[in-house]
Amino acid sequence: MAKVTMPQLGESVAEGTIGKWLKQPGDHVDKYEPLLEVITDKVNAEVPSPFEGTLTEILVEEGATVPNNAEIAIIEEAGAAAAATTTAKPAQVAATVSDVGGERATTATPPLTVPSAAAAAAPPAAAAAAPPAAAPAPMPMAAVAHGPAGSDERAVEDLSAGSEARMTPAVRRLLREHGLNAAMIVGTGGGNRITREDVTDYVESQRTGKPVGRQNAAAGVPAGATTQATTQAATRSAAPPTSPVTVPAGGPAGPAPMGAGARARGGFGGQRVEFPVGADEVLVPTTQMRKGIAAQMTRALLVPHAYVEMEVDVSGLVRLREREKAAYQAREGLSLSFVPFVVKAAADCLKRHPALNAHWTEQGVLAKRRINVGIAVAVEDGLIVPVVRDVDQLSISGLNKAIADVSARARAGKLRVDDFGGGTFTVDNTGWLGSNLTMPIINVPEVAILTMEDIRKRPVVIETPDGDVIGVRPIMNMVLAIDHRANDGAGATALLRDIKAWLEAVGPETAIY
Repeated sequence: MAKVTMPQLGESVAEGTIGKWLKQPGDHVDKYEPLLEVITDKVNAEVPSPFEGTLTEILVEEGATVPNNAEIAIIEEAGAAAAATTTAKPAQVAATVSDVGGERATTATPPLTVPSAAAAAAPPAAAAAAPPAAAPAPMPMAAVAHGPAGSDERAVEDLSAGSEARMTPAVRRLLREHGLNAAMIVGTGGGNRITREDVTDYVESQRTGKPVGRQNAAAGVPAGATTQATTQAATRSAAPPTSPVTVPAGGPAGPAPMGAGARARGGFGGQRVEFPVGADEVLVPTTQMRKGIAAQMTRALLVPHAYVEMEVDVSGLVRLREREKAAYQAREGLSLSFVPFVVKAAADCLKRHPALNAHWTEQGVLAKRRINVGIAVAVEDGLIVPVVRDVDQLSISGLNKAIADVSARARAGKLRVDDFGGGTFTVDNTGWLGSNLTMPIINVPEVAILTMEDIRKRPVVIETPDGDVIGVRPIMNMVLAIDHRANDGAGATALLRDIKAWLEAVGPETAIY
């Protein structure tokens, strides 16, 4: 039996929460096939199976948080399963062998039986009339009845115990996060069990004012219709006008009636903010991602930052991209970005400045031979920095594909374990939003981060053999932030100067592949 442990998703991450098991006991799992989704303060990521075989036992249920390296599942490896099959005797019941008084005794264990839903819901009198049965043996975790992959139906429970008893811990946790209670949700699982999808559909329906997916089907409402119960639930959830309104993380508590001009939407860490009628303020609770960002930024700002800024004339780069982008789009199926050029420039120049491709430790600067660049990606409710590894070994086209791939997976919440950790330098494209000058915060324990700002046409002085003239050129500001404990301004300026020279030298002959 091989044990699966909780991986570490980043240097500063100490624990993870089981978001969803993608496989269930009894399922075959290939090596490196996604096994589960893990939620951390920073991001959700799919964890691949480190072994090939059969998932025999889940040790940690969805919604539970465990530290790194904690055992979370058991897989019977393919070779071990084959060996066990050749030695096991065929039998309909399991046999337990023990030594009693020096003699071997074999006891047959009756097969596990699960009462039907009708039996579970039977009145006490009917239960009393039923013939007594021997107490079943304790059910091992591997034998718990599980639903299909992605299902929240973890085990058969007492369906007469009320809504709370019909939910898994993960669903209860989701309700708490959104400030909801079970009475507000229509369960669509077996025996009217409330599932994760029921909760997320309800939250979305309250955000948009329209029933979504399973909530429509469960209530028998045509698509796009609004039920009276939904409206009443939304009205109940709205706070009195004299009290601050608390908006659950990820969306408002309910679409309270809005008057003209009463709605204000804006970015707050990626969250939408809506002001119900009569409310002068709205409390937006901190999500797990924002808590992680807050903790990381607090640690990072303890580092003494120093900044260097330069203007880069990217005329050649802009002309090259304009010339190549249509053919590249047709050939590769994606657009050619400016980002891979900057990452390639940084990678080539960091080889001459290895002290800036490094981590800070209390023992000194830990310079890194491999150049693994973190790419800052804005997602719905925050910012994450997945890593593209060995960028110096990739062409500009290879970098473009790798960056597009990791960015798309980040926004879709499908990052993998190897997308985290091991970054040695970070590039942040703040310019796509139109920024002209940014003071970035270092992604500790790295010692440097580079921003690329918006490319704007500006009047500049151009030296010619006949004297200086004024011309219009596309200019991009670049800012390099360094950990002043590890490096000084001279080293930072030298690196940024070399990156500037690399980018200004891009021309028609620059190789994309």
